[in-house]
Amino acid sequence: VQLVESGGGLVQAGGSLRLSCEASGATFSIIQMGWYRQVPGKQRELVATITSRGDSTSYAESVKGRFTILRGNAGNWMYLQMDSLKPEDTALYYCNARTERGFFEYDYWGQGTQVTVSS
Repeated sequence: VQLVESGGGLVQAGGSLRLSCEASGATFSIIQMGWYRQVPGKQRELVATITSRGDSTSYAESVKGRFTILRGNAGNWMYLQMDSLKPEDTALYYCNARTERGFFEYDYWGQGTQVTVSS
């Protein structure tokens, strides 16, 4: 599975951005997709996840009510709508896909897209 993110950039506090992630390859094996973020010197943290069918989502407490994770109609697209952005949302955002093959699960990652929120 290959993942490519897009949509990052510089935005003022209170603004919005929409991140996109396109999955290709063995997308039939994806059971869950998600967004993670990381700032230098800190561990990568979970932002939001969505099941392959799009019927269940989860969010980090810090983004609840501000971010929305979505699956595209085509199935191989995923989005993160980020509203009411805060400077502390500044990070490198990664797209994640979790696949299942037999009894094993595998994680795949995109290259990351930078989000910078100015105060």
